[in-house]
Amino acid sequence: MGSSEDPSEATAPRVLDNRRDATRYRVLVEIAARQPAVSQEEIADVIGVTSQAVSDYVRDLIDGGFVEKRGRGRYEVTKEGVDWIITRTDALSEFVSRVSDDVLGSVDVDAAVAVGTVAEGDEVGLEMRDGTLHAVPGGGSATAVVVTGGEAGEAVGVTDFEGVVEYNPGVVTVVPVPAVTEGDPPPHDTIREHAAGAELVAVGGTEAYALATRADVRPDVRFGSAAGVSQAALRGLDVLLLVSTDELSRHTTRLREDGVRYEVRDSFER
Repeated sequence: MGSSEDPSEATAPRVLDNRRDATRYRVLVEIAARQPAVSQEEIADVIGVTSQAVSDYVRDLIDGGFVEKRGRGRYEVTKEGVDWIITRTDALSEFVSRVSDDVLGSVDVDAAVAVGTVAEGDEVGLEMRDGTLHAVPGGGSATAVVVTGGEAGEAVGVTDFEGVVEYNPGVVTVVPVPAVTEGDPPPHDTIREHAAGAELVAVGGTEAYALATRADVRPDVRFGSAAGVSQAALRGLDVLLLVSTDELSRHTTRLREDGVRYEVRDSFER
């Protein structure tokens, strides 16, 4: 008799068929991780079963040719046991991947800031503002459906995305700041002028932070600046990056790898 199951559906591997199979798999994995000196009591504590149960599973694995006993408290997983672990682990990995793609992927929910009051089931427009996704009542060129409502300024959940959120990626202006052994920092008014034209200011390195502070420029990003600057620009923000010369290469490499547009300005150039 043919199976009535849909072949496109994610089917759980045999190791998940029942609790005994799953526990057998876990015991064998624990033996492999601890061999040759194996404490059945430790395995019992990790798995959450009795020591007697572990002893029964170990005996079963030995009878099945998956484990060999080398002496008191000493065990070794055989080639057949390793192959069994690999095939079951591969099946588990494939199953998890299919669940993630086919099940969880179909119910993706993202967060957006509500521009006005929205309720569950409302269709909203999606816009990128200040580098953050916003939900606009009434729809737009890119739309989504609200799954958790809220008032203006609150984070709401949206799903069922359609269209493309239109916005232009930002540009990063990189101003190198000489290291303490390399010379004088650029003038404060130059830094203030650069900052006035940016939507976000980031600093990389102690010299850059000190310069920004002395120029009365408050940095928005002080730590993790290489990743933060890249993400901000990709979300549409123009960024000023003050970075000490010994940190310059690391930051520009990250920008190139992420495909972010940037320009390196002379420290004294306005």
